[in-house]
Order: sequence, then C-alpha cells, then structure tokens
Amino acid sequence: MDEVAQRTLQLISGAQGGHDDQGRCEVPAEDKSDVELLDAYSRAVIAVAEAIGPAVVSIAINKLSRGDEPEPGGAGSGTIIAPDGYILTNDHVVHDAKQLSVSLTNGTTLSANVVGTDPATDLAVVRADSSNLPFAALGDSASLRVGQLVIAIGNPFGFQSTVSTGVVSALGRALRSRDGRLIENIIQHTAPLNPGNSGGPLVDSRGRIVGINTAIILGAQGIGFTIPSDTAKWVVSQLLAHGRVRRGSLGISAQQRPLSRRMVRFHNLSREFAVEVLSIVPNSPASQGGIRKGDLIVAIDGTEVSNVDHLHRFLSEWPIGKAVKITLLRGQERLQIGITPSEARVPK
Repeated sequence: MDEVAQRTLQLISGAQGGHDDQGRCEVPAEDKSDVELLDAYSRAVIAVAEAIGPAVVSIAINKLSRGDEPEPGGAGSGTIIAPDGYILTNDHVVHDAKQLSVSLTNGTTLSANVVGTDPATDLAVVRADSSNLPFAALGDSASLRVGQLVIAIGNPFGFQSTVSTGVVSALGRALRSRDGRLIENIIQHTAPLNPGNSGGPLVDSRGRIVGINTAIILGAQGIGFTIPSDTAKWVVSQLLAHGRVRRGSLGISAQQRPLSRRMVRFHNLSREFAVEVLSIVPNSPASQGGIRKGDLIVAIDGTEVSNVDHLHRFLSEWPIGKAVKITLLRGQERLQIGITPSEARVPK
C-alpha cells in the first residue's frame, strides 16, 4: 500500500485528527453546543419512537359492496390503549366497515371489531382479538403550548411505523365532523401527515400521547389537525360504557339568524344573532315543550347562544333527562320554556 493510500485510510478511520494540520472539516468548538442540542432532539425522538411505536397499529378495512360481499375499503392507523386489545382510532377510518384487521409492528395480524364510534368527534374504539399487547396511555393535552415539539406516528400510504416531527402551531382550532358538529379545541401542528396517518397518535417529547391525528388539508404542507387526548379520554369512557356517546337533543333543526339592532336593544341582548328554529321533530322535547317553528332561541339555562354550535356545546354537557330553561323570542315577546332534553339519535 502506497503512502497516499495509507494516509487516506488513517483519515477515514480517524486515527489522526486535527482540523488545522490535516485539512479535515470539523465543527468548530464554539458551535458544538448546537450539535449537542440536535443530539438531544434526536435522542428524544428516538426514545419516543421506541417506546410508543409498538403500540401503533395499521388498520385494514373491508366494506360491503353492492352484492353484500366485503371489498377493500382503505386503511388507517390506531393506538392500542389497553393490553386487552382496545384500540383508539378515527371514526372515518372504520365507518361502515364490515371486517377489520390490525397489524402490529412485529408483523402479527389480528382480527378486530368495532366497539363504538363517535362521528361528532371523529373518534372510534375497536378491539383486537388478543391480550397482553403493548399499549400507550393517553396524556394531558391541556398542558400543550404553541411551539412545543410533537411527534406523529402512523402508517401513511401503508408505510408502517412512520415517524414525523413538528411543533404545535396553534391550539383551540375547530373543525366540522362528518355529522356536521363542530369539533372544538383541535390541535394544529406541523408534523407531516398523509393518508393513512389518521387514527395514529401525536406524542410529546416525554412519550405522552396528547392527541389522535384526524385530518390534513390536501395540497397544504405543515398543516395537520389532531383530536386532543382530553377529548379522547371522555369519548373512550362513553364508548366503553355505552357503545356510543350520549348527548342531549331538543329535537329541532335550526340555523343562525341575525337580529336587528332595535331587537337587540329592546331585549337587552349582548349578541346580535340568535338560533332560528326551522323544523321540529314530532313528539320531541321541543314539540312537547311548546317550541314553535320560527322561534328565535337566544339563551339556554341563562347562557346566551347565537349559533347552532353554541347549542350543541351546551347540550353535550347538560345531563340527559334534566329540565333546562330555554329563552326565546316569539314576535315581540320574550318567553322562557322548560324543556327536558332527550338523548340525541346516533347518525347512521
């Protein structure tokens, strides 16, 4: 071996160092603190991927065709939240599924069935036919801050156990669910998501699941949306207990209606909008309570409402079967009517 070849081997192996006398490119000493920060970032992502990755599954869906035979219906992601096979995912992933199967990171494929779905929050729980599975617990999404590091894990386009990173870019966003309700307190983040990521977890740097990824904006980059883990905890408890989320309903269809300034001043209102009743379901709480088509609802239990989302939000938290006072305008009159909400029908 000639002298040049020997010198090259020594440089490659690092046997001789020193930037100034060897001409080798190295990071200046004053910049190495930045490298250490990047190393810490990498270690955090690696630790989260290794800890949470085994609890993330790929979900394959078969749906009914016109001939009542199952046909492939797509795929998504899910997070095992209990060792006996309970998996949290999106409603839109398993909606209308005839058959489900889940694949673990170790290559095992298990049959599964839907435990319950909640279209209003785009969440669902399925159960795999197994036990002693690796699982991850839901964390506290209320502690999130804008700018905080987050890590998304899922199966975009079928590429299992894909990890992407980003930061929380906004809190308190709102999205429309499949059934038209407003999903509130949505987390917006920059971790890249693609079709197939739906149902996978969003995790903080300590390995705590802070949300379930639910939506992207096609054509946009760095804009992903996640259902907060605090919302998911409540929905999961309802689905496990009842197979559905129980919400109150008045039995009306309605829309937002602007009020004239004269009417706002006359009735001493702080909002310039009301909820106009468009139709009433027969034998519903509204029908039995005396609400009429054309009534303008301005408050419920003393809290002013100005759109249908305000009404839905209140009824989601109000106990079913407990009477509540509805304040409405009918012509020039301001009336209060007592109504007892019933359980809302689950959309098919």
